Parts: sequence; C-alpha cells; structure tokens
Amino acid sequence: MSNPAAPTSLLALEQFTFERILDEDPLTHSLILLGTFPNPQVSDGVVKAVVRIEKTALSPDDGSRYFGSNGVVRKVEVEGSTDIYTWLFGWLGEDRERDIKINIICPATDVHIRKYTKQEQVMVNETPAIYEQHVKPYILAFPPSRTQWVENILTGISEKSKILYSSSEFLLLPDMKWDSKTLSSLYLIALVQDRNIRSLRDLRRHHVDLLKTIQREAHRAVREKWGLGTGSLRMYVHYQPSYYHFHVHIVNVNYQGNILGMSIGQAHLLDDVISLLELDPETGPGIFERMTLTYGLGDQHGLYQVMVEANKAAVAA
Repeated sequence: MSNPAAPTSLLALEQFTFERILDEDPLTHSLILLGTFPNPQVSDGVVKAVVRIEKTALSPDDGSRYFGSNGVVRKVEVEGSTDIYTWLFGWLGEDRERDIKINIICPATDVHIRKYTKQEQVMVNETPAIYEQHVKPYILAFPPSRTQWVENILTGISEKSKILYSSSEFLLLPDMKWDSKTLSSLYLIALVQDRNIRSLRDLRRHHVDLLKTIQREAHRAVREKWGLGTGSLRMYVHYQPSYYHFHVHIVNVNYQGNILGMSIGQAHLLDDVISLLELDPETGPGIFERMTLTYGLGDQHGLYQVMVEANKAAVAA
C-alpha cells in the first residue's frame, strides 16, 4: 500500500521545510536532515521527515571523460598549488554546489604512481638493525626534489595566506586533503622547520617541547577560528610516512574519512609519542632508536621487497 504522505516528485520535495542537521558523514559524503512536509490529513498540517542526502559513487566508466572539451566537469576553481601538487574543486554543472575535489601530482614519478596503485598489504617488523641497514639508507637516498613542495611552504613561496601559526620551529596550516569548509572533516598539518627530523625514528627527548607546542598551538587555533574545544582533535604521526619531512596530522576527532591513514601500526598518537620520549634517558640511545616498529606495507612501496626478505631472514635465524 502506498504512503500518501511520501514525496515522490520534485514538486513535493520542494515543499520540505528544513529544521536541523541530524548527522553528517564525510566518509560517505552524506547529510541527514530533519524537517517537515505539508500534510492536510493530520491535525497540525505537517508531518516530520528524515531526509538522507548522499553523493553517488564516481563511476569508473566515466574515468576517460571527466576532462576535455566535452568532459563531465564543467567548472573548476584552484584551491592551492605548490611545486608538483595542485588541488582544485570541480562542478559537474554551473549552478551546482561543488561536486568533487581534484588533487593533481604533475609531473608524477614512478614512486608516486606506485604509491597510488591499489596494493596488497603485509605486516612487517622493523627492528633497529633493519632500520639502520635498510630503511635509513632508503630514506637518505630520496632527492630534495621529493619534498620541494614542503620547502616552498616553509620558506613562504606558497600557501602563505593559509598559515594558521608560524614560528622558527614549525608551521600550522590546512592540509590539502581538507576542503577548508566542512568542520567535521577538519584536517590540519604541522610542518616542522628542522630538516634533520625525517621521521618518528629521529625523535629524541629534547623534541618534547616542540611536540607539546604543536599540541598547544593546534588547540588554540581551532578554538579561536572554529570554536572547537578540548578533546576535539586527534593528533598523530605516520610511520612509514608518505614523505620524509617530519609532520603531524591534526584532524577533527569525529573525522573518519581518512580511516586507512589512522590505522593501527601506521598512526602513532602524538600524546603517546610524547609519553615515550619522556621516558628517554638523558644520555644514550633514544627510545625510537631502540624500538621495533610494526606496520603495514603495501606491495608497491619501495621498501616492500627488502623488508619482506629481511623479515624472512629474521624468522629463519
């Protein structure tokens, strides 16, 4: 039996009276609205309605026709650009809300191509010995050009207008993955000025003050600019990171859109990192020099083969 109150046409949908947002989910790109539709059959003339709006999935079949003279995308605006990275917003029609975010790496190296290729994961154990023998040389072999975009930000060549906090120690600014609009998916990045800190492995006890300052200034910035209070942020460090210049990820604690980037093994909470560093001895090797780190590694990662072989050798020994 059909429901006479159910809106089944555009004309009926236009009668919706919005009351409030019930929920939003950046992961599924959806909003849930509460409101009413008119209904003369009830005493007060309106009925409550919950409306869920979700952006449909991008079809692989459209991959070849997104851009070009007859492309699906009808309008774009540049959000930012630095070195090889550019990010834009796109509209699938002139009068629409912005539909898609477009991130471009150009020119892209083989490393970039492997990174963004679908990968099978394997868990690996990185002992201090494996780090010194295999991982550290891999990191040091990266040319400065791989992090030129970071240098451009740190030296004020790009993104200068977006900086939320600047000091001789670090910069705080919106991450390129964030649309700078949706508060529930807030995503900031802290880039340190010290080029000698490439990853978690390089952190020592004397870096605790730096990390605590990042925490404090991030909380201050989101409180003053967006009204987010204590406990509203998740701060973490990746290992292995996507690039070897030390940085801290700062996201809204309710954000689930980067769930893979917050997975166990890869993401290390900043509070935990600080606590471990505070256990460091005043002299001698630091805790991140002595720890075995366990994490997932994709089969396209440059360390994949050497880490798999090193782990096999460790088990056989």
